[in-house]
Amino acid sequence: MCYLRHSLCFVVILQWLRVWLGSRDRNPVCLSALTVSCPADPVASPGRTCLLILHLLNPSGHHDILLVVVSYTCSQPSHAAAICSSTRYKFHRKDHLSPREEPWPGVTILKPLIGGDSLLATNLESFFTMNYPLYEIMFCIQNANDPVIPLVNELVAKYPTIDTKVFIGGKKVGTNPKINNLQPGYEAAKYDLIVVSDSCIRMKEDTLMDMVHNMTARVGLVHQMPFTCDRPGFVSVLEKVYFGTAHARIYMCASLLGINCATGMSALMRKGPLDEAGGLRAFGCYLAEDYFFAQTFLNRGYQLAVASTPACQSADTGDVIGFQKRLIRWAKLRIAMVPFTILMEPVTECLLLGALGALAARCLLQVDLIVFYLLHVLFWFLLDWLMLSVVQNTSLPFNKFEFVVAWLLREAYAPILFLRAIWDPVIRWRHGVFKLRWGGVAEEVPAPVPPADDAVKVKL
Repeated sequence: MCYLRHSLCFVVILQWLRVWLGSRDRNPVCLSALTVSCPADPVASPGRTCLLILHLLNPSGHHDILLVVVSYTCSQPSHAAAICSSTRYKFHRKDHLSPREEPWPGVTILKPLIGGDSLLATNLESFFTMNYPLYEIMFCIQNANDPVIPLVNELVAKYPTIDTKVFIGGKKVGTNPKINNLQPGYEAAKYDLIVVSDSCIRMKEDTLMDMVHNMTARVGLVHQMPFTCDRPGFVSVLEKVYFGTAHARIYMCASLLGINCATGMSALMRKGPLDEAGGLRAFGCYLAEDYFFAQTFLNRGYQLAVASTPACQSADTGDVIGFQKRLIRWAKLRIAMVPFTILMEPVTECLLLGALGALAARCLLQVDLIVFYLLHVLFWFLLDWLMLSVVQNTSLPFNKFEFVVAWLLREAYAPILFLRAIWDPVIRWRHGVFKLRWGGVAEEVPAPVPPADDAVKVKL
């Protein structure tokens, strides 16, 4: 009988998934899978499916308590909080386009550059075509032989009306190579509002206007939630699924609760409070300078705000391995800055949390463990699809089957990447190797020196 219930549950979930995948509606949210309607196919009816699943979980008929447990565990409060937070901030709203009584303040944009890829030219050019009346761009290039220099010079010549300066070589003020690269541009900034924007960011025409609009009197830092541009290839699908589901859920939930979650890939900040804290050089000892930027503003009584336009990343990641290395590096930073991440972060993942929930339901209510786990994964999957749809705001550039594959892959390797981050705390970033102490302070690891005998052989 137990095997029969498991088989029936698999059939019900696969049938529901078949109907969801087979929907010809390309809208972000598949309403046919979320509404309690009664289509011609009785098995595909969500209302009847819910009743059948409840019966499979607990044939004894005590569905009232079971429904509460299922709703609490499977609906995931973090999903609800993130979706509500996204609704509160109203992603992609256009309030900043309304008439403004006071003039737009000047903004200094700091662009750290080192190397490039096939998408860099489009990313950089998007900063020259923004619809904003007063801003300057400070290109900070780390190496005088960097191949990006001709590209920057070409763009500067193409848009002579944009106030632009180029700084080469950086200035050593700490361990963080990004801070060292940005320091000359920061010292030359002539406006009180500063945007730190990574090379992978592509701006829309009104993005800067949206960020400045959210910089109210009580706000010290406006950050964009990381997301990705639409690009071809499975790696881009995997990136969009990660940033639009797991990352967006934690990011917006933390923002709703007032937790520091700011990322530095695209952030607008007040220069005055930074100068009071010692300027950029005061953050040169940290690799995760963005977290400590935000913490500085919070300590001075300012608030953090999320822009309504997500940060559009457009970078040639290359392959899945390269993207995974990026996630591992971020996990190492989180563990060093907030040590209790080691205990809390794993239980925010679908597979582990579902196992714990199924075990609890088994012990408390004698619920079938396997069926409960499958139901948990199904609800999590649907809520992730809803979260991604809210962030994307338009039709997704891939089909539902690709989403299923990318989602399953992301959920499967997430615990493995986290364990790898704990096992090897050394961070390899750009051209350096670093170790982190508790609290986020970074120490650069010197390159290994070859033995004396080998050095002699090289000279000979």
